[in-house]
Amino acid sequence: MIDRCDLSVVLCTYNRADQLPAALDALLSQIGNVSYEVVVVDNNSRDGTAALVRGLAEQDARIRYEFEAKQGLSNARNRGIAVARAPIIAFTDDDVRVAHRWAEQILLAFAANRDIDYIGGRVLPRWMQPPPRWLTAAHWSPLALQDYGAEPFVTSRELAICLVGANLAFRRRVFDRLGGFTPELGRIKDGIGSTEDHDMQLRIWRAGMRGLYTPSVVAIADVTPDRMVKAYHRRWHHGHGRHCAEMRLRELVPADMGPMSEPRDIVFLFGSPGFVYRDLLVFGRRWLHAVFVREDAFFYANKLRHILSYIRTRWKLEAARGPRASAAALRTFVDAYRRKRRLRAA
Repeated sequence: MIDRCDLSVVLCTYNRADQLPAALDALLSQIGNVSYEVVVVDNNSRDGTAALVRGLAEQDARIRYEFEAKQGLSNARNRGIAVARAPIIAFTDDDVRVAHRWAEQILLAFAANRDIDYIGGRVLPRWMQPPPRWLTAAHWSPLALQDYGAEPFVTSRELAICLVGANLAFRRRVFDRLGGFTPELGRIKDGIGSTEDHDMQLRIWRAGMRGLYTPSVVAIADVTPDRMVKAYHRRWHHGHGRHCAEMRLRELVPADMGPMSEPRDIVFLFGSPGFVYRDLLVFGRRWLHAVFVREDAFFYANKLRHILSYIRTRWKLEAARGPRASAAALRTFVDAYRRKRRLRAA
C-alpha cells in the first residue's frame, strides 16, 4: 500500500469483472515519473470483481480495493474521494483504457495551470463492431465520448461546457469546498442518462472555480453493440431529460453553453421556462424538415424526446407541490405574458 502519492485514480465498477482487467492494465502501465494509486470501488458487484481486484492488489501495491454497498455511481465516487490519499483525484470507468501517459499529462496540466480546479480530456471510441451509418459524432453524447479538438480551452461560468466523467481529474480542494457528487442525479446499476458530472461542474462554476479541456489527456472507451442501437439512444435522451429537469439545467445554462446565468425574469409554465416550449416547436419543425429531405431526422427526434422528458418531469415536480401552487404558477405565467405584450405594444 502506498502511503503518499501525487495522484489518486478512482475507478468505480459494477458487475464488469470481464472488462475490468483491461482498464486496470492500462492504468498500471503508465509511462512517466508519476507516483499514483488506483482505488477500485466495487459498487455492490455480484460477479468476481472482489476476488479479481483483491488478487491484483496482492501483486501490486498501487491497487486498493474498496467496497460501497449503497448503489449508485455517485455513492461509489464519493467513497473513492473519501479514501483517496493524493491532492489530485482522477476518475475513469471500467470500460475505458487510458493512454500510456495519461497520469503524467494530468499532473503536467495541473502544474502548468495553478488556477485551474479540474481537467478533462478526450474520450475517443473503440468500436466493438463497425458502427451504423447514422451513428456520427452528433450522436456521441449517449456514448460518453468527447473530442473538442486539438486546442485547450477553459470551462467556467463564461463558457459552460460540461466535460465527461470518464476522463476527469480534480484538485482535492474542490471536494473539500463543495462536497461530493449528488447521488440523486447519478447512475444506478445499469441506468443511463445521469447528470452527476454536469451538476458537479455547475457547482464549481457557481463557486467561481474553473476547469480546463486538455486534449493531451486521452482515454479510449469501449462502445459495445448494445449502445449502437437507436433504442439505447432513445432511452438515454429520455433519462437525461429527466435528470436535467431535476437540476433545472435549462434555466441555468443557455443552449450555446455560455455564459451561465440565473436570470430572474424567466417566464415559467408548469415548472418549465417558456423558451423550452418554444424549443419544442423549433425542433419539431426541424424534425419534419429532416424527414422530408432525408437528413438526420433521428438527431432531431432525440432533441424532442429530451425536451418532452424535461417538460414532463417539471410538470410532475410542479404537481407535487399541490393544485394551489400549480394555479398560482399559471396565473404568474399569464400575468408575465400580458406584461410582455403591453411592453411590445408600447
